[in-house]
Amino acid sequence: MSVSSSRKITPILGAELDKLVTLPLIWLTLMGTFIVNLVLAAAFTSVGLQGAAGTQSILNIGLASMGYLHAGFIILGILAACSEYTGGQIRTTLTTIPWRGFQLSTKYLALAIITIPVAFIIAASGVLYAFIMLRDTAAVIRVDTMIVTLVGATGYLTLTTLLSAAIGALLRRTTPALVVLLGYYYVVSPLSRDFLPSIKNYFPDTAGYYMYMPPSSDELNVLTPMQGTGISMLWTLIFVTAAIVFYRKRDA
Repeated sequence: MSVSSSRKITPILGAELDKLVTLPLIWLTLMGTFIVNLVLAAAFTSVGLQGAAGTQSILNIGLASMGYLHAGFIILGILAACSEYTGGQIRTTLTTIPWRGFQLSTKYLALAIITIPVAFIIAASGVLYAFIMLRDTAAVIRVDTMIVTLVGATGYLTLTTLLSAAIGALLRRTTPALVVLLGYYYVVSPLSRDFLPSIKNYFPDTAGYYMYMPPSSDELNVLTPMQGTGISMLWTLIFVTAAIVFYRKRDA
């Protein structure tokens, strides 16, 4: 007897959320990311105190750690995807929930539910620290500008997490997934900015940059936040779709 999607989603979503929130490595990763972000925010703010800081400078300084911060969310996505393959827990999951595509889609939904508030808090902590330290020498930040910027940063970190989870599901092993993703973000992508300047803005991390950085006169600022969001979402959907397709076709 078939079961409707509306009746399946609640228990499956609850099960996926439970698996994520009870995984110690998830919380250790998030706590470590939060602490490292504050340390980096303090370092960048200290440098900012030595110069004049305007409204845009505060946001730039507060989010300067994003280039390092996303590593924590890459690890988060990989852990969420690969943890079940350690020890063969994935077989238990598929025995209990035979609807493979639906189960993996719900896992990504559960991961997004956890990631969105955490990403907002962590991104906001860096901006708040910079604002507190620079408030006496900086212009007043418009609330709407700050909110839009933080929403963009939250969206970027969430999409990065989901993309990492999709690649983790494709590779099914933590170490190879880490090597591939960290190698891309910290080796391949920086090199592409020099060797592939015509297409660099269409890579997921470069496009994601424009989701949260305030507009400036810098010549690199060639995409709008909406364009950056669209490109980042497209990359994420491509890998999520590929992960679901392969997940349904191959053995656990």
